[in-house]
Amino acid sequence: MDDKRVYIFDTTLRDGEQAPGFSMTVEEKLQMAHQLARLGVDIIEAGFAIASKGDFEAINLIAREVRGSKICSLARANENDIKAAAEAIAPAESKRIHTFIATSDIHMQYKLKKTKEEVLELAKKAVRFARNLVDDVEFSCEDATRSSKEFLYKIIEKAIEEGATTINIPDTVGYTTPLEFYELIKDIKNSVPNIDKAIISVHCHNDLGMATANSLMALKAGARQVECTINAIGERSGNAGLEEVVMALVVRKEYFDNLYTSINTKEIYKTSRLLCRITSSFVQPNKAVVGDNAFAHESGIHQHGVLSNPMTYEIMKPEDVGFPSNRVVLGKHSGRHALKSRLSELGIELSDGDFEKLFEEFKALSDKKKYIYDEDIEALIYKDVIHKDADAIKLLSFQVQTGDNMLPTATVSLEIKGEKKILTATGDGPVDSVIKAIEKALPNEPVFLDYSIKALTPNTDAQAEARVLIEMDGIKSSGVAIDTDIVKASAKAFVDAVNKSLFKKQVKDKTLEGV
Repeated sequence: MDDKRVYIFDTTLRDGEQAPGFSMTVEEKLQMAHQLARLGVDIIEAGFAIASKGDFEAINLIAREVRGSKICSLARANENDIKAAAEAIAPAESKRIHTFIATSDIHMQYKLKKTKEEVLELAKKAVRFARNLVDDVEFSCEDATRSSKEFLYKIIEKAIEEGATTINIPDTVGYTTPLEFYELIKDIKNSVPNIDKAIISVHCHNDLGMATANSLMALKAGARQVECTINAIGERSGNAGLEEVVMALVVRKEYFDNLYTSINTKEIYKTSRLLCRITSSFVQPNKAVVGDNAFAHESGIHQHGVLSNPMTYEIMKPEDVGFPSNRVVLGKHSGRHALKSRLSELGIELSDGDFEKLFEEFKALSDKKKYIYDEDIEALIYKDVIHKDADAIKLLSFQVQTGDNMLPTATVSLEIKGEKKILTATGDGPVDSVIKAIEKALPNEPVFLDYSIKALTPNTDAQAEARVLIEMDGIKSSGVAIDTDIVKASAKAFVDAVNKSLFKKQVKDKTLEGV
């Protein structure tokens, strides 16, 4: 085995999707998995097979269709979980079962309600059972950084004896610090007699903002697999960001003893943008590597330096991560070739029919705006190409009367299952009145959990991206929409979320009927 090779285990589709607001449909997970394979990820943790029918279907579909990466499913340390995982990943050309059990005193006492001896036996049985089904088994000691070292050494040794090929040391609650984690990995390497028969992996959370630092120090100590996510999404404060770990190894190659990964770094930015589009999420502007400000310079001193030599204030080239540097300005005089070139740079592929539809919308928007930005193009794709017309509720039109000395009143025209309805309502403002009018057509009133509006580009003619998170019938759904009119964007985002909730309820009801 090449001791300098670091394996990248991407858990965007499992741990990342568990973060509130980041759920994906089966088709979206497949789209993301294909991009992760293009990125060069070694292992894709496609989900938690036993968790739901949807998760099982997504893992199975990814296993059937995605090539180039090993496909993995998570499983608790019991036979039912492991059987489901094995069945889900069965079609994959290369596969792994990832089974885990908690090893910290607090987890064993309060969550598992089991003794150390019982946990040890469960771990041994789980790894043995999984190894009879697949050749590659990963075993995780959940909450390892708050576990007794002596117990860790013992359970790791037994897991390897039973056939585990990868041993994962998770910082499950983001508790440790870089030096502590370095010492823990060193201690495991020095104290577990058969550790040379397995790869040490780490899975760090960002509760104290040290997930990437902890992961990198673990590599310095001898770990050779890092579990991470695109844009650092994940439970609570997220996971170590793939883009941060990979580029740290590239930029500080000598410091990290010439460690390397299989990642095609030029695909990093495209992968980040795809995740944002699929999950209707934003990357904070100052996010390392992929944030909008990562290669932006406003200070005059910085600008002068960068113009003379970019390396004065940039430690990596934007093109190294696929970040567009010199951009063609698109506007109303731009033709199909310019638009196709920009789509290619953004890593977006469309059929001829979808491209023509996008081009028509692009030309219409360019008559309203002086400049067309990348975010405008992505917005049009989401609105008119990716988002299909299979919605239960369609917003046909709306009108709002508002002013300083009058109660805002909205009249909304909807199409519900082919039937047109016109509804009127008042509210605290134009957005509120439109939303209240739409709510009159719904069987149950949704609860708003979050609402945000963001200008995608500069100037007063910018498109606004509205995002809402609602709960309806116990189902949480997010919606996103883009328009130069913030009221229209908000209304469309709300309808988008409602349609997703109705669809999820329909699927849930059918699932319950079959139980």
